[in-house]
Amino acid sequence: MERKIAKQLTEWKNKLDRMPLLIHGARQVGKTYMALTFGKTHYKNTVYFNMEDSGEITAIFDRDLDPERIVRELSAKCGQSIFEGDTLIIFDEIQACERALTSLKYFCEKAPKYHIIATGSLLGVALNRERYSFPVGKVDMMNLYPLDFEEFLWATGNDMLCELIQESYESFTPLSLHDTAMDLYKTYLVVGGMPRAISEYVNKKDFDFVVAVQKTLNDAYIADMAKYASPQETTKIMAAWASVPAQLAKENQKFQYKIIKSGARAHEYETPLDWLKASGIINKCVRVSEGKMPLAAYADNSAFKVYMVDTGLLCSKLGIVANMILSNPHSFDGFKGALAENYIMQALVTNGFSPFYWESGGKAELDFVFQDRQGNIIPLEAKSATNVRAKSLNKFIEAYAPAYSIRVSAKNFGFENNIKSIPLYALFSLKP
Repeated sequence: MERKIAKQLTEWKNKLDRMPLLIHGARQVGKTYMALTFGKTHYKNTVYFNMEDSGEITAIFDRDLDPERIVRELSAKCGQSIFEGDTLIIFDEIQACERALTSLKYFCEKAPKYHIIATGSLLGVALNRERYSFPVGKVDMMNLYPLDFEEFLWATGNDMLCELIQESYESFTPLSLHDTAMDLYKTYLVVGGMPRAISEYVNKKDFDFVVAVQKTLNDAYIADMAKYASPQETTKIMAAWASVPAQLAKENQKFQYKIIKSGARAHEYETPLDWLKASGIINKCVRVSEGKMPLAAYADNSAFKVYMVDTGLLCSKLGIVANMILSNPHSFDGFKGALAENYIMQALVTNGFSPFYWESGGKAELDFVFQDRQGNIIPLEAKSATNVRAKSLNKFIEAYAPAYSIRVSAKNFGFENNIKSIPLYALFSLKP
């Protein structure tokens, strides 16, 4: 599958001040696949080491952190020569070996000619443990997320449609294939962006196989909780994780601890929520009381919404069948907005934004606000259908007079009253 990170990897390889690269993200988003594919395409040879699978590899790092000795022993272990500049060394799931993570600092300082990519799916969790020493300033870093809608279109053979969407976005003129794009967007909501789920959809066009993959992935996240947390922590993490769909289904989507269990308090579940966020399987959107720069100065970290990293996994977790989304029955109207909001949050984070939501004294609530590349604070109103009346957006505009506003909905492109109308399927075009 074609991924946008491939271009970033090429730029990393060609950097004069290149450092070891750390790719992190949730389980099964394609980190290992991309590293291996890049290695086989751009290097004479690639050597791969899974740090979770071999005690012998871990032992190589226990003696000392001399890069040259480590390279010699790794070369002997894999039976291949490792050449400066011509070999890509891949350390997969590096969080399983603390010393390997620390060694990246020494490779940066003493042996920068070796090309190293390390991946970590639970790196954020591991780094919260006291023993870990992160090589700050000695590694390049990239995030990898599930495939966004543009990458989904590439994977399903709709490259030309991507180009037409981009052209309409740049000119804000209606897209003639709007209905086709909306149908594909709905399919993406069900399939999501996990590579295995998309592969099943592309190969079989049968949603039952897609759901089976999604269930396996959701179960794997639960297995990770048990593996990387104490039994007491695991119980709370699993309870917080189980509550996410119910949090989204509420009319007021602000996270409520009582949804986890009756009488639950913030101090009990702050750490489990941090674990879920650090593992990359949820996104948090914190409330701000003002639409002013800098947004973080007006953030209330005690008030937030939680979204899942992938709409397909969310649909699987809730038991939402494909027909409920593709045929739009009225019985599903109540959750359509929450699903669209989850998709928008996912797209904003993938595109590099740090979104918040805005609330004004309980009288108005705006779905998202963020800073654009010019430093403007931009409001974004999310709608799942074509009804775009938005009192909260108008109140924000009256209060802060933003440079422009955005309305994301099922309507076609348009730009009037200083509001950019962006169809749900075109959100990938919005860049920081």
